[in-house]
Amino acid sequence: MVKILPISEQSIETAAAALRGGALVAFPTETVYGLGADATNDRAVAGIFAAKGRPKFNPLIVHFPDRETAAVFVDFTETAEKLASRFWPGALSLVLPRKPGCGLSLLVSAGLDTAAVRVPAHEDARRLLRAAGVPVAAPSANRSGRLSPTTAQHVADDLGDRVAVILDGGPCRIGLESTVVDATGDRPAILRQGGLPQEAIEAALGKPVLVAGADDATPRSPGMLTAHYAPSRPLRLDAAAAGPGEALLGFGPGSAGATRNLSPAGDLVEAAANLFSYLHELDRPEFSAIAVAPIPEEGLGRAINDRLRRAAAGR
Repeated sequence: MVKILPISEQSIETAAAALRGGALVAFPTETVYGLGADATNDRAVAGIFAAKGRPKFNPLIVHFPDRETAAVFVDFTETAEKLASRFWPGALSLVLPRKPGCGLSLLVSAGLDTAAVRVPAHEDARRLLRAAGVPVAAPSANRSGRLSPTTAQHVADDLGDRVAVILDGGPCRIGLESTVVDATGDRPAILRQGGLPQEAIEAALGKPVLVAGADDATPRSPGMLTAHYAPSRPLRLDAAAAGPGEALLGFGPGSAGATRNLSPAGDLVEAAANLFSYLHELDRPEFSAIAVAPIPEEGLGRAINDRLRRAAAGR
């Protein structure tokens, strides 16, 4: 049976020892729960792909306790320095050139000469990273293509004993994966919309950024596949009302009769935090499908709509 352990000094050391020993550990971040492995251990990283059923051409994000440790493994560009100084720790992953001989498993980069790196804002996640003493590759702790987990129980329900330890830090505060920015060149590009809004990145850089489309052949970061983040029920987007047998996932005061409402007040931050949790709740046999009300295409709404479009494509 998988161990679900409340966060404590002892459970963090137990999880850190498991990571150093090559096992898989699920842990909370401010975005979603991650499925962690020692990013310098080929066998451990391969275990992530096996546990998730994840295609090996899909890169992973490597997590560090601070920017200084990340700089041992990747080269920071001027763009990366600006963004890291403004948004780390936080819901931002940066794609940067790998340093020659850095020791990161080639599997985390899926054959590319770059690596995606992040310093999470969740204090318990950073405590685990410091205790482990190794960089930790950690995609979302779910089977590939399925809904991302925002609670420890979501992880247990989806992955079960494929994980040695699950650290239970309660519900995730943001509830969407990190925003991924390719900062390798002169023109930064958002590879995945996420918990840090595009507007904040553009304000920090003082210029617009590119937004990459889906890439099913050679994705440069997680979250670029056309079909992803999908419940087992079909999704119908931009719905004004539920059809026969459907659940309605509403948004705003106009969705008073919804089965679940992402935010009755129309708050996109609240909606993002509730998205995956409510999709988990509505993904039940008594519903033939999940109808989803329109979400504004602004701020965190961009990331919410990105997840919903990919989830709908998965069906």
